Amino acid sequence: MIRHFETYVISALLSLIALLSPPSFSGEGLTKLADTHLHWKWNQKEVTEPEQAIKILRDNQVTLAVVTGTPPELALELHQLAPELVIPIYGVYQGRIDWSNWYRDKSMVGRVRQALATRRYRGIGELHMIGGFVSDWKHPNIAALFQLAADFNVPVLVHTEFSRANYLIGFCSAHPKTRFLWAHAGSVLPPVEVARALDQCANLSVELSARDPWRHVGMRIADESGRLKKEWHDLVIAYADRFMIGSDPVWPVEQLNPWDEPDTGWQHLTRFLNFHRNWLEQLPDEVAQKVGYQNAFDYFKSQK
Repeated sequence: MIRHFETYVISALLSLIALLSPPSFSGEGLTKLADTHLHWKWNQKEVTEPEQAIKILRDNQVTLAVVTGTPPELALELHQLAPELVIPIYGVYQGRIDWSNWYRDKSMVGRVRQALATRRYRGIGELHMIGGFVSDWKHPNIAALFQLAADFNVPVLVHTEFSRANYLIGFCSAHPKTRFLWAHAGSVLPPVEVARALDQCANLSVELSARDPWRHVGMRIADESGRLKKEWHDLVIAYADRFMIGSDPVWPVEQLNPWDEPDTGWQHLTRFLNFHRNWLEQLPDEVAQKVGYQNAFDYFKSQK
């Protein structure tokens, strides 16, 4: 009788310890990553060879890489070197300052339609839609791009910077058949605004590039020790099927595409991806695998 009681007490204590202990994370889902926000630009090629870029991806166990070219055909250069790895999306920018005035290009819609018709490009973007530069998403060229994406069943990578999610919710709601991938989770927005957008836009997914200690400073998803902040932790778990990661290898970020300076972003890609690996390991394995890889695979590879 005493022995049975001792066994019961020991069993109860072990159960209590298991309940109070933090969950362990094996990181088994992190052996490979999908990077949904990569650039291959004219001034990156000055310091990084195309073959070196592919090697950097493989060395970091990236097995799916979504690449925007500037000019757009550069994305095909990486795809040709590693077609099983690189997914090219059509970047509408031709040169240095297009990120601020791209929507005024009268030839843009025709170029994008022709490019998508080749089936070589699997998306459109990155489109910078930033207050003070591109404020009217109802502009005919922008609306036409969104419609093209729906017609060809490809996503649009959009970069917005506003103090609330209203702007994004506006065009997501107006174009329900278009799939939007939200760069940097709104760049400057807190998790409550990201959640509001996800609640109201079923056609919206989110990637978390550049929310690191080196770029969106003050808007990071992790604290100084690298721990995922609780509000972001809860949000990612709540929407585990709609979050992805990316590196956005642009460096120094404040240069804004100068003609006279090279972009060394690819040389920093390992650091950017290690930031993601660190906080992904703090999530349950199933969630980490979805956010780190599986969601992106389903999003891009399953396209018809």
